[in-house]
Amino acid sequence: MGEAGHAARAAAGPVTGCRAPSAPDPLASFVRFVLCGGGVGIAAASAVPPLAGVLSWAAANALVTVASTVLCTELHARFTFGTGRRAGWRRHLQSAGSATAAYALTSAAVAVLRVVRPTSGALLEQAVYLGASALAGTGRFLLLRACVFGPGRTPTAPPPAPTRPALQLPAAAS
Repeated sequence: MGEAGHAARAAAGPVTGCRAPSAPDPLASFVRFVLCGGGVGIAAASAVPPLAGVLSWAAANALVTVASTVLCTELHARFTFGTGRRAGWRRHLQSAGSATAAYALTSAAVAVLRVVRPTSGALLEQAVYLGASALAGTGRFLLLRACVFGPGRTPTAPPPAPTRPALQLPAAAS
């Protein structure tokens, strides 16, 4: 592309195909969060009992929490909060803090159930686990929206490419 093409492209502004989508409103974000996180959460909840047959329940919950957090952070970066790009290490580490709190909450809820009703059964255990996961998920949504993917934390477009000044030709003599 010649100098004139570069100048015309620079004057036209950024290419819209490179721009990340605008962040959805809070309700749309919450619906996406529930669909992505809830879907992964239900799959995760179904993975804990079989793993708990091989590992301790807490270890199975920890393994599933780590795997589902990595997957959800990517989904939330790309779809839920409208960045349109991968989460990156910084956001994964930030998200890990809320996942640690979610792990503690779900583990504590099931531990309390086992103390209060030692013979509660798998169905009640799953209900308590899913209830605690829903509570933790709501807290995670608020935290991720405000602190990790919130306004001012997600660039909406890549930085513009540097441009060279147009070549100035001497005026032709008449």
